[in-house]
Amino acid sequence: MYESTTQIRVRYAETDQMNVVYYGNYAQYFEVGRVESIRQLGYTYKDMEASGVIMPVVEMHIRYLRPATYDDLLTVKTILRELPDNHRCEFFQDVYNEQGKLLASGRVVLYYLAAGTRQKTLIPAMLKEKLLPYFS
Repeated sequence: MYESTTQIRVRYAETDQMNVVYYGNYAQYFEVGRVESIRQLGYTYKDMEASGVIMPVVEMHIRYLRPATYDDLLTVKTILRELPDNHRCEFFQDVYNEQGKLLASGRVVLYYLAAGTRQKTLIPAMLKEKLLPYFS
């Protein structure tokens, strides 16, 4: 299992009139968590795209438990429970506040696609190599 954490400070523009983070922003928080989790491995989305692979989101589920508000420091936990062995990659993500309370929990499914053809492909070899030690 591979797990990483990323912190994000809530900006004023991400909140609504009630000073609560607008629910749609959690999709962006999840994306930041995924991008940074890959970066923490020493690989980037930019590297992946340069190798000819893209990763569109094909499914997302989010459960909202508590609100985040302006200037909160959030921690996004991103977990890969299984090493992707085909075109499908499933991330489990949680958002916590500074007190460690769970605010939102979700699951995001992405596909590895060949950028030129948009056909399903396998996880890039370099990314798989970086993930392997967490799954042996």
